[in-house]
Amino acid sequence: MTLKFVTPSVRALMVKHGIVQSGAVQKYVDNAVLRYSEPYIPKDTGTLARSGTIHTVIGSGCVRYKTPYAKAVYYENSGRGRNGTASGGLRGRLWFERMKADKKEIILEGARKIAERQCDRR
Repeated sequence: MTLKFVTPSVRALMVKHGIVQSGAVQKYVDNAVLRYSEPYIPKDTGTLARSGTIHTVIGSGCVRYKTPYAKAVYYENSGRGRNGTASGGLRGRLWFERMKADKKEIILEGARKIAERQCDRR
């Protein structure tokens, strides 16, 4: 007796669960990163945070903050606001890494729920 066990390809499983570029899970993760990062981004006029929304293609898997000073602020910001005064709160350098440390489990749980829903629909 011969038994043959056939499984779908990894790509087919990823598509089924929405875990592909431009899939439902990736769109959720991109949106969640932008939303949860906002309170961590240094703020003067708000242009830096808005640039993330403007320059990110939701579903691409790449969140972009595109201002002339974004890289310097990300790596060098002291966490101070206008005129060198303390802005308090969560704002400061390495905002994505700090947000990820705080919100990773929430984002992963949301992604898991969406992947399950995607699978149930098919």
